[in-house]
Amino acid sequence: MILITVGWSVVYPARRNWPPRSYGPQTPVIVWGVTYALFGAIIALGLLGWGEATVAGQLRYVLGPLLIFLGNLGVWSEVIRFGLPQTGGAVGQLEVDGLYRYSRNPQYVANIAILFGWAFLCASMIAIPAIIAGILLLLIAPFAEEPWMEEQYGQPYRDYTAKVRRYL
Repeated sequence: MILITVGWSVVYPARRNWPPRSYGPQTPVIVWGVTYALFGAIIALGLLGWGEATVAGQLRYVLGPLLIFLGNLGVWSEVIRFGLPQTGGAVGQLEVDGLYRYSRNPQYVANIAILFGWAFLCASMIAIPAIIAGILLLLIAPFAEEPWMEEQYGQPYRDYTAKVRRYL
């Protein structure tokens, strides 16, 4: 459902759902509630099918936790710098420092790293469809945000997009 909502925002930017058209007191509850529900479901599915897939030990127990750790470090360092409201769709300043010097979407990239890390660590076949859907959502979301970013920040945003890649 979330994937459809964000996809709708890509296809119909004038009638978008993401980023929110207005930011109110309920917005962070909705944005973070959906985020935690998605990640919670993926974690639960991973635990339910824990270890059912064969994954090499170094991928599972070294790379998996490393991606989860580095992804969380990237996400939360930018959430702290950026602020919860702006991370959840509130208008603020155009962010071009920190990890945003290297990627226009470092929080999405970091969340994708977390999902890959969890896929390796949990080695759960039942979690794979949800992990793939989560990664697709994180890959599509910037396309919904970019028209909004251009509306909000104009030429400085266009200059930024000319210098910094969307993902990596």
